[in-house]
Amino acid sequence: MTVEITWWGHATVTVRDSGTRVLTDPLFARRLAHLRRRRGPVPPPAAAAADLVLVSHLHADHLHVGSLARLAPGTPVLLPRGAQAAVPGLRRVRDRLRLTEVEAGESLDFGPLTVRVVPAAHDGRRLPYGPQRAPALGYVVEGAARTYFAGDTGVFDGMAEAVGECDIALLPVGGWGPFLGHGHLDAARAAQVLARLAPRAAVPVHYGTFWPIGMDAVRPHEFHTPGEEFVRLAAHAAPRVAVHRLDHGQSVTVADTGAAERGTAG
Repeated sequence: MTVEITWWGHATVTVRDSGTRVLTDPLFARRLAHLRRRRGPVPPPAAAAADLVLVSHLHADHLHVGSLARLAPGTPVLLPRGAQAAVPGLRRVRDRLRLTEVEAGESLDFGPLTVRVVPAAHDGRRLPYGPQRAPALGYVVEGAARTYFAGDTGVFDGMAEAVGECDIALLPVGGWGPFLGHGHLDAARAAQVLARLAPRAAVPVHYGTFWPIGMDAVRPHEFHTPGEEFVRLAAHAAPRVAVHRLDHGQSVTVADTGAAERGTAG
């Protein structure tokens, strides 16, 4: 059996495993506050087709209510525990979608898949100030393969043990601004994590999509180069891992015996 990974940009990924479509941190906007999409088209309507949605944390570029509103009625959505109290805007979608709040350590079955909720080291607040918060999370989707979606995280003690064995790792390697704060992975730290996790394949995400308006000339390498840098560093840190750097909308199919990329997904 195979697993297909499609990267739509930023942290938005579709994982097709055992006939089930799992969508992560959907963000279908052209602009978000002071951020604009600088690379890759806005994902097509087909990107919103999902049997299960995973939301890693409360930041608006990961929990985007307008994008959740594009999901089909009845779509199950996993959110960090406390998200509905912290994000009043979720009232817009809670009667249309099946919102379930979870925390690290839980395990849930969805048809042929099991989803394990794992911790992440990242700011759990909705805004940089105020009390609205919920713990940041990662997820491991277990079906034909075990796919780790890290959400947004820094390196933390016991990370490999918390995640457990995985076959595919979707790792953030950058951000949406010229400087990465605490609780993030850059290309070098992501390569270190890859060496600890030792999956069969990896896809870099969370880079090269959004950038602050008016800051195109400020440290532009932080926008353009994290994906290629991760590929280069991972080759030294984890040479046995097949790393697939995808373009926006592109897919990779990971099979039992390897992986083969194909063109833009529709």
